[in-house]
Amino acid sequence: MNAYSSYTDQQLTALLKEADDAAFTELYNRYWKKMLLVAWNHCKDKAQAEDVVHEVFLSLWHKKDQLDVQSIPAFLTTCIKFGVFKHYQREHKREMLALQNYKVNEATDDEEKLDALFLKEYIEGIVEQLPEKCRLTFQYSRIDGLSNAEIAEKMQISEKGVEANLTRALKVIKGNLKDSSLLLLLSAGVWKDIF
Repeated sequence: MNAYSSYTDQQLTALLKEADDAAFTELYNRYWKKMLLVAWNHCKDKAQAEDVVHEVFLSLWHKKDQLDVQSIPAFLTTCIKFGVFKHYQREHKREMLALQNYKVNEATDDEEKLDALFLKEYIEGIVEQLPEKCRLTFQYSRIDGLSNAEIAEKMQISEKGVEANLTRALKVIKGNLKDSSLLLLLSAGVWKDIF
C-alpha cells in the first residue's frame, strides 16, 4: 500500500496541480473502474467506454494546473457523460454527411439542439452538487422563474442572502463550464438564459 492511497481526493487534487504523477496515478487507480462503468452504462460499448475513460483521464492530466473542482467523482462522471455525448455527436455527424440530401441548416439546428440538451444535463449535474441553499436558490430563480423577493420569502432568508447564494451558484457553474470548455457553447447562445 502506497502513501498516496491514504490521501483524500482534495489532497490528491492539490498534488496533481503541482504535476505530481503519483497523485494522478492514485486518482486513476481509485476511479477508473467506476468511470468505465459509467461510460459503459451510457454507450453499451466496451471499446468506446474504454476510449472515453482514457480521454477523460488524459484531459485531467493535461488540464491539471487549471483544476478547481469540489468533487473528483462528480467531475469525472460529468466528463465521462460529455465524452459519450461527443462520441454520439460525431457519429451523428458522420451519418448525416453520408446522406445524399444533407442540408447544412438542418444539421446545424440538430447540433444546437443536442448541445442545448447536453448542456442542460451538464449544468443540472453541477447544480446537484451545490450546497442545499445554493441549489434551491438557483432552482427557484433559473428553473422556476421566481423573483428574489419570492425566493427570500419561500426560503425565509433575506434578499441579500438570495443574491449571495445565486452569485455563488453561478460562480461554481461558470467555473465548471470553464474547466470543461463548455463556455463556448454558452457564448454561441445555447441555454444562455441561465446567466
